Amino acid sequence: MLTVGDKFPSFQLTAVKAGPEGLGGPGKSFTEISSASDAGKWKIVFFWPKDFTFVCPTEIAAFGKLAGEFADRDAVVYGVSTDSEFVHLNWRVHNDDIRDLPIPMLADIKRELAESLGILDKTAGVALRATFIVDPEGTIQWASVNGLNVGRNPQEVLRVLDALQTDELCPCNWEKGKEVLNPDALFEKAA
Repeated sequence: MLTVGDKFPSFQLTAVKAGPEGLGGPGKSFTEISSASDAGKWKIVFFWPKDFTFVCPTEIAAFGKLAGEFADRDAVVYGVSTDSEFVHLNWRVHNDDIRDLPIPMLADIKRELAESLGILDKTAGVALRATFIVDPEGTIQWASVNGLNVGRNPQEVLRVLDALQTDELCPCNWEKGKEVLNPDALFEKAA
């Protein structure tokens, strides 16, 4: 699996558009999103195993609820699975939790991005619940992966993004607005 310090792979995928534009039907709902899209922004890229499942919509809806907070931090959120854009669109239309989703749903139907990242489940052949925070230069700054049966906490992804954007030493459970660590002050205190 690619990890911190690795370049996020180049990609170009068809996606269901975010928000109401994503519900316009097959001819109007789709767009292309690539690694060059949203240049200069932080990117949160999270994968889920399959559409029309039980745990996945809870996570997708939770990321959607935080979309504005990510945007406030100059970050975009991309949700990705190995299902097609047609399956994504149908799922959005028929699932109340994600119908108004304010983030795009990318279709990695050839599994090229998931395979490049090393996050395909060896048995099921679908993406694991992997999450990446990618800096504006395209370098992975945080990577996390859960098994197929355990949902993740998007609030933690936001907390880690906040910490990364300080470019400071952040202690355990640090939250935006709290003090960061100052090594010089710690050494002075010890002396």
